[in-house]
Amino acid sequence: MTEAFIYDHVRTPRGRGKKDGALHEVPAVRLGAKVLEALRDRNGIETSKIDDIIFGCVDPVGEAGSVIPKASAFEAGYDFAAPGMQISRFCASGLDAVNLGAAKVAFGADDLVIAGGVESMSRVGMGMSGGAWIMDPSVAIPAYFMPQGVSADLIATKYGFTRDDVDAYAVESQKRAAQSWQEGRFSRSVVPVRDQNGLVILDRDEHMRPSTDMQSLGSLNASFAMFGEMGGYDVVGIQAHPELETVEHVHHAGNSSGIVDGAAAVLIGSKKGGEMLGLRPRARIRAFANIGSDPALMLTGPVDVTKKLLAKTGLLLADIDLFELNEAFAAVVLRYCQAFDIPMEKMNVNGGAIAMGHPLGATGAMILGTVLDELERQGKERALVTLCIGAGMGTATVIERI
Repeated sequence: MTEAFIYDHVRTPRGRGKKDGALHEVPAVRLGAKVLEALRDRNGIETSKIDDIIFGCVDPVGEAGSVIPKASAFEAGYDFAAPGMQISRFCASGLDAVNLGAAKVAFGADDLVIAGGVESMSRVGMGMSGGAWIMDPSVAIPAYFMPQGVSADLIATKYGFTRDDVDAYAVESQKRAAQSWQEGRFSRSVVPVRDQNGLVILDRDEHMRPSTDMQSLGSLNASFAMFGEMGGYDVVGIQAHPELETVEHVHHAGNSSGIVDGAAAVLIGSKKGGEMLGLRPRARIRAFANIGSDPALMLTGPVDVTKKLLAKTGLLLADIDLFELNEAFAAVVLRYCQAFDIPMEKMNVNGGAIAMGHPLGATGAMILGTVLDELERQGKERALVTLCIGAGMGTATVIERI
C-alpha cells in the first residue's frame, strides 16, 4: 500500500450562520471555490493533475446540491479533468472525505486528492435535507430518535456532569480560541473570504465571544428542556437507559456548538503526487476508523471509535500527543476525557466549535488542519481527530507529523 500524505490545508473563517452573518451573502459553492483557489494558488497546483475533489456536505439541497465540489471547481477555474464527489456522514463528513481521499491514494487509485467540506448554514438551514431517521416512525422509534441536545443532556446526566461543569468547559473553549487568534496560530491556514471586487468580507472567526464567563452563561436557560419534558424525548431517553430516573438539562447556546458558515480543504497525495508538485509532506495519515454507537446517547461514538482505532493500530493513549474532538456539546468532550483520563492540556488546545462554530460538512477537515498546525507549533508527533455523529456513530483519524 502507498502512504497517504497531507501536503497542505486551508479553511475559511467561520461566519455566523444567520442572515446578518458576514458570509450569508456567499453561497456554499463560492465558499468551496475559495478554499480550492487558495490550495491551488499557494501550492502552484496544475489542476489537471488533481485526481478527485471530495467534499462533505450534510444538507446538499438547493443551491448546495448537485455535487457541490465539482461546481466549486468550475467556479475556481480548475481544469475540467478534475472530478468531484459529495458525501455525507453528518458531522463527520469533512473528516470522512479526507479519509476516503487517503484510502484512494493508499490503494494507488489516485496520486492527488483535495478533500474537505462546506456548509452554508445561514442559507441552507440545518435539517433541510430531511430523512427517514427524523421523519419515519418505523426508523425513528427503534433508533430512539431525539434532538441531539437532549442526547447531550442524557450524556451529562448519565456520566455526572453538572451545569457548572459544562459551562466551565465552554468558558475555557472561548478563552483558548481567543488566545489562539491573538497569537496568530490560525494565520497560516485561514484564508480571507473576499467579494468580487477583492474586498475582504471576513478574515476572522465571527462566532467567538471572548468575554464569556460563568456569570453570563449562568443567565441562560437550558435550551432542550422543552423538547425533553414537553416533547416527550426525556421519556425516550429513559426508556433506552432505565437506570436513569430523570434527565438533567444543562446545555444551552453558550455550551453547545455554534451554527456557522464555512469551508475547508486538505491536499492529500502519494509521494509521487507530491513530487509532481514539488511539495514536501507535512504529515501522514496513519489510520482511520468508523463505528456505530448507542443511538440514544448518540454522541458517545468518539469513545467507541477511539477504542477501535487504537486496537487496530496497536497504539496506546500515551502515544497520542494531541486530541482534537469536535465540541458538538460540552458533555461530549467531558465524557471523552473522562473515559480515557485525558488531561485538558492535550485536548482541543486551540478551542473548538463552542467558541468558533461547527459548519457541519466542513468541521472534520477544519479540526484536522488545526491539530496539524498545532503539532508543528509544539514540535509534537502524533494526533487523534474524532467527531460524534447523528444517529449514533463515530469517526476517528490518526495523523503523524513528518
